[in-house]
Amino acid sequence: MQKWLIAMAAFACLSSPAFAEGNADAGKAKSAVCAACHGAEGVSSLEIYPNLAGQKQAYLASQLQHFRDGERENPIMAPMARPLSDEDIADLAAYYASL
Repeated sequence: MQKWLIAMAAFACLSSPAFAEGNADAGKAKSAVCAACHGAEGVSSLEIYPNLAGQKQAYLASQLQHFRDGERENPIMAPMARPLSDEDIADLAAYYASL
């Protein structure tokens, strides 16, 4: 019985999404500042700024969280990500992943 409970708990942890779903429409509304470097549709016109369109949602959310929390350092992105809430991050990631 105890092994079964441990197995079910492990399955629940592994099968749950790591990041909130996010709302792509809300993310689009929040993406105006991002467009300056990453392009209006998430495709940058300059090689120094990465394309965001079509990236995996979990990857985008993770990177924004790392910039916000100081785990990833970048003099441009850190101040941009610092004021973002978890909901903002989820919405932006959903939007760019949907492109």
